[in-house]
Amino acid sequence: MINDKIKNYIEKEILKEYEKNDSGHGIDHIEYVIKRSLKFAKEIEDINIDMVYVIAAYHDIGHHIDHKNHEKISSEMLLEDDKLREFFTDEDMKIMSEAIYDHRSSLEYEPRSIYGKIVSSADRNTNIDDPLRRTYTYRVLHNPSDTLEEIVDESYRHIIDKFGSSGYASDKMYFKDEEYDKFLRDVEELTSDKETFKKRYYEVNNIYDTDNNMIFLYNELKKNKDIDSKDLINYVYIKLLTDKTYEEIERKLKDMI
Repeated sequence: MINDKIKNYIEKEILKEYEKNDSGHGIDHIEYVIKRSLKFAKEIEDINIDMVYVIAAYHDIGHHIDHKNHEKISSEMLLEDDKLREFFTDEDMKIMSEAIYDHRSSLEYEPRSIYGKIVSSADRNTNIDDPLRRTYTYRVLHNPSDTLEEIVDESYRHIIDKFGSSGYASDKMYFKDEEYDKFLRDVEELTSDKETFKKRYYEVNNIYDTDNNMIFLYNELKKNKDIDSKDLINYVYIKLLTDKTYEEIERKLKDMI
C-alpha cells in the first residue's frame, strides 16, 4: 500500500503541475504510467512501492520547461523537493532521481536500477493511437511552420524509428508485457503501408479533409468568448488538412480577430 501522506501530497501538489505539459505528457499519461509501474512492481520482491509511485508521478514533470532535456530537469526537481525528504532517505532520493533520469527510451544505456527499469517499461505505449496523437500535438506545438504533409511524414518516420523492428524503443521493455508486444505488432502492420498510416493518422487526430472549413471553424470558435486568439488560430490549423503553414493560416485569420 502507498503511504497515505505521500499519496495525498503527490495528488494535491505534484500532479497539478502536469496541466502545464502538452496533452501527450499530461495527467492522463502520468496516471497511465503510475498504474503500469505499480503493476510491474508487484513482480519484484522487497520493492519500495512508495518510491515506485513517486518516480512515476514525477517522471515527466519538467517536460513543459524543456522537452528535449525533460528527464534531467524532472530528476533535479525531485531532488529539490524537501517535502519528499520527510519520507525518504538521501539514498532513496538518489535512486529515484536516477530512475527518472534513466526512463527515456532514447537513452543508449539501461536504467541503473530496477526502479528505472520499472518506470521506463511503464512509460512505453500500448495503444497504437497514442503515438499518433502525441507525434501530432508535439509537432504542431514545436514546429508551427511545418505543413500538415511534413508533420505526417515526420511522425511516420519517428514512429518507425522508435517502435519499428529495429527501433530504439522496441527492446526497451524490461518486463514481459503482452500489451506491449501487441502494440509493436500493430505498429509494424500500420506502418507497412504509408496511405493506411495517413488515413488512421487523420482519423485519430480528427483532421478535416479540406481547407475550406477555415471560416466555418473560426466562426464556430468565435462563439466561445473566452478563447484566446492564439489558441483559436492553432485550433483552426490543426483541424485543417492543408499544405498551408501555421503562419499562412495566421495571416488569413488575423483580419478577422
